[in-house]
Amino acid sequence: MSSVTSLVQSVDWVALAPPTITAVVALVVLVADLFLPVARKPLLGWIATAGLALAALSLLPLIGAGRRTFCVPGHADVCSYAADPFALVIQFLVLAGALLTALLSIDTVRDHGLPTGEYWFLLLSSAAGAALLPASRDLATLVIALEVASLPAFALVGLRRGDRLSSEAALKFFLSSVAATAVMLLGVSFLYAATGSLYLTRVADALTALPDPRLATLAGAGVALTLVGFAFKTAAAPFHFWVPDTYVGAPLPIAGYLSVVGKAVGFSGLILVTVQGFPSYADVWGPALAVLAAVTMTVGNAAALRQDPHRAHSAVRLLAWSSVGQAGYLLVPLAAAGYARQPAHAIGSTVAYALMYAVVNLGAFAVAALVARTRPANRLADYRGLYQRRPLAALALGFFLLCLAGLPPGIIGLFAKVVVFSAAVDAGLGWLAVVMAVNVVIALYYYLQWTAVLFRGAEAAEPAEAVEPAGGAAETAALAAPGPYRAAGIPAPLATAIVLATALGIALSGAPQLVLRFASGALL
Repeated sequence: MSSVTSLVQSVDWVALAPPTITAVVALVVLVADLFLPVARKPLLGWIATAGLALAALSLLPLIGAGRRTFCVPGHADVCSYAADPFALVIQFLVLAGALLTALLSIDTVRDHGLPTGEYWFLLLSSAAGAALLPASRDLATLVIALEVASLPAFALVGLRRGDRLSSEAALKFFLSSVAATAVMLLGVSFLYAATGSLYLTRVADALTALPDPRLATLAGAGVALTLVGFAFKTAAAPFHFWVPDTYVGAPLPIAGYLSVVGKAVGFSGLILVTVQGFPSYADVWGPALAVLAAVTMTVGNAAALRQDPHRAHSAVRLLAWSSVGQAGYLLVPLAAAGYARQPAHAIGSTVAYALMYAVVNLGAFAVAALVARTRPANRLADYRGLYQRRPLAALALGFFLLCLAGLPPGIIGLFAKVVVFSAAVDAGLGWLAVVMAVNVVIALYYYLQWTAVLFRGAEAAEPAEAVEPAGGAAETAALAAPGPYRAAGIPAPLATAIVLATALGIALSGAPQLVLRFASGALL
């Protein structure tokens, strides 16, 4: 009994507050769903949104505190959970991204007839796992957090019941993710067998001096298999094949959530295992990540080029391929960390780029959600003449696309790309910097092509509202049905998400150094 009491007293609940609050609110939503009448179900969305805001605010007392918990007795530096600067920055990114996703979801859940309680419970559960992962400092907690973030996401992708595309997307996402998890678990078991520990700091120490060559071989296989598992979560090629179909089949807010929060989870895990767990294998994972970055950005941008606004190609599919290309850029500083004497600077470059990408990509998905209200097919052609119909939305989307392309007035996008480019050059990866420069030029074409479509005159054709969406006639009827939001134009939560993303993008473009200064605190 006394040992249990000692354990409870040693738990730092303040440090654990961000993922704990998110998980508790998820349970509150699930229980409240049992008692609320149908007419009051929308209240669950506002409870979830408030819970995510509260979880984000709980980060404030942790700034500069460096709290740790679940530590080995007598070893304060060997812990399972650390609320250090790196964890706090990624937790902020995750919770802010989930908050914007919640604002996008409030109207989508109602219009598409999604099960309200299940949706919000799953979203909050996934966000809780995503908030736990960057603070995890042992391989077991990393794997658990990764699965807590991923398993609810499978269900969210397939939550549109009766929708064939949604079911297929969820199945592909699930099967490929389970295979990647199995590979990663095999790698973790190899590492445990070779080093005798799961704590990242102890694994790092053990890998520097393995007494038996056979253990070194086992550890090398474990390192490779663990990296493969995290490469899948980051949508790095050739582990990216699930992305386009999953994004198209998922509800639009969930596609945006996966593109931002899902990537944050994958990249934070990849940073932790490489820089903290496997620094002695930098000569292995550094070149591997460099090749992975080059292939990923090339595959993503080349596939995005095939999405033609003059054909019935999906805007969400273009954003999906764009996210694969952006994942390649995010991998560049990680590869550079394998060559640098001080990998912390390279990590800061990845975090800075991730923050920029999160803001503008969720903003683009927010405008896509607005267009989907009247054009459910969400084709690129449906954006033709958007400036005539909704000038502010068109200007916002144009700004987001220019940020992703790295062109003025999207200064923050240009700044982030320069930071990543300089990380590659400083690490001596000149060939990777050249590949990145070529891919940035390629990406300009499809980003500018979509931007130009927004300001062209609308074609005289059958209204796009008549196009039946992938969800079938039931979804068309739901979208066409009158309602308080539809009569008022843009729903208030959706408008809030667009305004927040635009305001953040403009503010950061005016002072891009703030992103790097904020990200520079994310040092391990």
